[in-house]
Amino acid sequence: MGTLIGFVTDSLEWLYQLTVQINMPSYALAIVLLTIIIKVLLYPLTYKQMKSMKVMQQLQPIIKELDQKYKNNPQKKQEEMMKVYQEYGANPMAGCLPLLIQFPILIALFRGLQSFHPSIPEHYNFFWINDLSLADPSGFILPVFVGLTTFLQQYITSPNSNDPTQKMMLYAMPILFGWMTRSFPAGLALYWIAFSVVGTIQQIFINRGIKPTPVEDTAKDKNKKKHLPVKESEKK
Repeated sequence: MGTLIGFVTDSLEWLYQLTVQINMPSYALAIVLLTIIIKVLLYPLTYKQMKSMKVMQQLQPIIKELDQKYKNNPQKKQEEMMKVYQEYGANPMAGCLPLLIQFPILIALFRGLQSFHPSIPEHYNFFWINDLSLADPSGFILPVFVGLTTFLQQYITSPNSNDPTQKMMLYAMPILFGWMTRSFPAGLALYWIAFSVVGTIQQIFINRGIKPTPVEDTAKDKNKKKHLPVKESEKK
């Protein structure tokens, strides 16, 4: 963890020097740039995550059928579900991987921003915030933006808004994150806001780029067959 914290602080200082070169000296801008870099590095995982989540969404009718069919035989139901996942290339755990990778980065940012000593302290601010290593002095502005941007990203990425559990998480997680960031370093809250905004934009492009899955194609074929006229040979 110490190596990761050192890497984060060194990266912030390097990115700050980059903002100096473009005549926009700002550690806040350096944090935003770091966010963009992290999102670009995580893009392959994010794409796989959303593709898997899309397939999982379309597999829900099949999963519900298995729940009903094998409700008294959990072992058999699990075996059949694994067969379905393998057939369509779905991975229920794929959605957790980017979060698991992101978590150490958040911890490193949290600890790094608390102990970070900027080379130019007067540039370690953001509008009404004089020191990004301290909590937002207003007590609510950044936390509210954290909640709103988290909600927006979850709303865009939510694979099944009708699911009660996901619907609860859609509202509970933004409130939780917003409340937590009240006492977090303002720089970390700024990172999370930028992460959510960039993630939302990225997600819109991912949604447009994901091609129909085999589940969709199968459903379309079945729907077409329902409307096809019956052949004379089949009538006989």
